[in-house]
Amino acid sequence: MASKIKELRELSVDELATRRRDLKEELLNLRVQKESGQIENPARIKTARRDIARIETLLTEKAAALSAASAEA
Repeated sequence: MASKIKELRELSVDELATRRRDLKEELLNLRVQKESGQIENPARIKTARRDIARIETLLTEKAAALSAASAEA
């Protein structure tokens, strides 16, 4: 997990937003599979949700850092 967050911290805001969008699409597909009884790995729903939360946390941190930097200037 620690390596996962390190990898995510190295990405730009645009890359994080793209990855978040992709994960949300995947999560939607996983939910549809779950409802139809065709899901192979139900634990993937949990990991996708956590990855989305990690990305959103990083996006919030980066936005706060940007606003703090612009406030100082």
